[in-house]
Amino acid sequence: MPAMNSSENVGRTSSGVTAFNLVPMMPRHLRQVVDVHMRGFPNFFLTFLGPVFVREVYRSFLTDPAGSGFVAEDTGTGKVLGVVVGALTPAGYFKRLLKRRWWMFCLASTSAILKRPTVVRRLFRALFYRGDSPPGPQRSLLVSIVVAPEARGSGVGRALMEAWLADVRQQGSPGCFLATDAHDNETVNRFYQKAGWKLESTYQTPEGRAMNRYVSDFPSRARRSGRE
Repeated sequence: MPAMNSSENVGRTSSGVTAFNLVPMMPRHLRQVVDVHMRGFPNFFLTFLGPVFVREVYRSFLTDPAGSGFVAEDTGTGKVLGVVVGALTPAGYFKRLLKRRWWMFCLASTSAILKRPTVVRRLFRALFYRGDSPPGPQRSLLVSIVVAPEARGSGVGRALMEAWLADVRQQGSPGCFLATDAHDNETVNRFYQKAGWKLESTYQTPEGRAMNRYVSDFPSRARRSGRE
């Protein structure tokens, strides 16, 4: 689990000024985290699988030693405004997840399969996802970052991303990578580009979905000290 002191941030949304704290994700946050994900990603495959399935995915980042997650809480109400999760070492992460909770994922996906039986093949691939890493050092994987619709534009997403990056960097990661849709996703791609992420490659999933893979490498200690 990540460790950090709560820090107050202030952002502005369409409804006014929002003050929020960044804190490590805890079990008490899961219900709200699922709600934020369902509302923030209404048309995504993971959302289609249902709230129980989504809960199991986020829960894994609390139970696996390689998991790292943070939430942004409204300082006045305690409401979760956004969440970020990732894996310090993605190699083997999803295999361990499936091994521990395969039965729960089967139960959680039953209703989605009954609604659309053709999703079985895609579901199988999703469960066995390995977090395909770019060439080079073993980077950490930023799996998901989502902000509640009412908190967008307030700086919550950028603050969450920076908290997660700082955490994995402190734990010794040489850098990070992520994947996001290449098309009809201009706002998200600009978000990562403005934050300094570099486009490493573009590839297609088996479903024909074009994805951009970004990397963000941390400077080595030698460079920071001026020895290189």
